Amino acid sequence: MLPDRSFFDRLADAAKAETIPRFRTGACVTNKLEGGFDPVTEADQSAEAAIRALIESAYPEHGILGEEHGNVGLDREHVWVIDPIDGTRAFISGLPVWGTLIGLYRNGEAIMGLMDQPFTGERYFADGERSVYRGPDGEKVLRTRDCGGLSDAVLFTTSPHLYAGKIKERFEALQSKVRLFRYGCDCYAFALLAAGHVDLVIECGLKPYDVGGLIPLIEQAGGIITDWQGGPAEWGGEIIAAGSSEVHAQALETLRGR
Repeated sequence: MLPDRSFFDRLADAAKAETIPRFRTGACVTNKLEGGFDPVTEADQSAEAAIRALIESAYPEHGILGEEHGNVGLDREHVWVIDPIDGTRAFISGLPVWGTLIGLYRNGEAIMGLMDQPFTGERYFADGERSVYRGPDGEKVLRTRDCGGLSDAVLFTTSPHLYAGKIKERFEALQSKVRLFRYGCDCYAFALLAAGHVDLVIECGLKPYDVGGLIPLIEQAGGIITDWQGGPAEWGGEIIAAGSSEVHAQALETLRGR
């Protein structure tokens, strides 16, 4: 039997209990990347541990793919995909655009997902059929929007500095065609797309845990999320999410260099 909304809420609440007390407190940061900067905090590690403990107790037969504490049972029918703090750079900078991502895969397909931003009190959840928002605006079913075409689209990406070579050229070509582009929202940008506030989110170099909890949010709100070749997004890489099939098709054509 699949988990219900209340179980996802338990997971999000357990993560919140570890992240919020450490947000904007000058928490200690460790660099995971030699020769670069890939930050991790005690909040990342503690939040994932709390999520995993609940999953392992309730669903011991399920696998887990997590950013901070490794993977277990990736060949199982059901696999949880966890990013305790997506947007750690935002977290350590005091910006409330990070989020806790929790996804559930069945045979490699993302079927349920959650993005929780506990500081703003916003929780986005896809239950397998629809995406729902709960927060300061109350509770509502989410729908993406159709802006009509690239020339009217609002585009988000985490940072233009993450792109290089041909990927950078193709991203910049797409960026030149939209009405408005903004940077720096990490997973929060995908939630805004699911809610119908923006039209495109473009990213590169994502891991499964960066996107697994977001795929159901986009799809069950009526949007499309794939890699830059139009294939499945579940295992990360270069990712595009769009509010409509027309905008997705137009953006893919540019990203493919056509």
